Amino acid sequence: MELPPRPKLFDFHGVSMTNYFTDNWENVQNFKARPDDILIATYPKAGTTWVSYILDMLCFGHSERQNLVPVYERVPFLEMHIPSFPSGVAELNKMSTSPRLIKTHLPVQFIPKSFWEQNCKIVYVARNAKDNAVSYFHFDRMNMAQPEPGDWNSFLQRFMEGKMVFGSWYDHVTGWWEKKQSHSKLLYLFFEDMVEDTGRELDRLCSFLGVSPSAEEKENVRERAQFDNMKKNNMTNYSTDTAMDFKISPFMRKGKVGDWKNHFTVHQNEQFDEHLQKSMTETDLKFRTTI
Repeated sequence: MELPPRPKLFDFHGVSMTNYFTDNWENVQNFKARPDDILIATYPKAGTTWVSYILDMLCFGHSERQNLVPVYERVPFLEMHIPSFPSGVAELNKMSTSPRLIKTHLPVQFIPKSFWEQNCKIVYVARNAKDNAVSYFHFDRMNMAQPEPGDWNSFLQRFMEGKMVFGSWYDHVTGWWEKKQSHSKLLYLFFEDMVEDTGRELDRLCSFLGVSPSAEEKENVRERAQFDNMKKNNMTNYSTDTAMDFKISPFMRKGKVGDWKNHFTVHQNEQFDEHLQKSMTETDLKFRTTI
């Protein structure tokens, strides 16, 4: 299937977006959440697929569909609306499984109001800005449904300015962090904590979801969700997605904390740190860039 040209960024209610995530806006905003829906919210490239796969295993066990249906079909992408692909809303509306696992990259102010009205459980995953920027850069290089990334230096400048699809990383992570104070069913996870001790974060997820897998089942989930195993698994590594060019870069690249050190120059790092400090003065949210 031939893809249209790469999309262009534009300002959408104060957030940089592309038409692939705004063309179905009315249907997204009017989406009818159910009380048992579980929303997985992240800034792009912060561990979305990882958490989606873990939640799918915790909610449904290891079922046959995990060997046959890609994770992006088991966990539809709410706001996605790309020509020739089924829209996220349409996929979710015809889902019969319960709970429905729903993926979104929307900043908190864009979340359909039915999720708050139904008091849905939400799992948010945040990743430190440096590793997030590096991962996003390589993702934009290989994903033809994303804007042209340009070179690393210009990409990093745009990242700091918030001129990315789904807007500013700074606004995204802090907006959801603030929402945690008023929405009791919001679990805020950190990518770095998950890498450091997947078992511990799995326990937190089980407690949040109210599920009690056996020690053996939990170990099975932890094993299957290891980065190298997911990278080899065609149902989790996005190798079946025609928008992605694996000759440029794999969808799942390294999954490490601290890979930013292989990309940032000393000058870029100093400039980024200064900008990060300024942008995060109003929040008590803290990140680790090494573990």
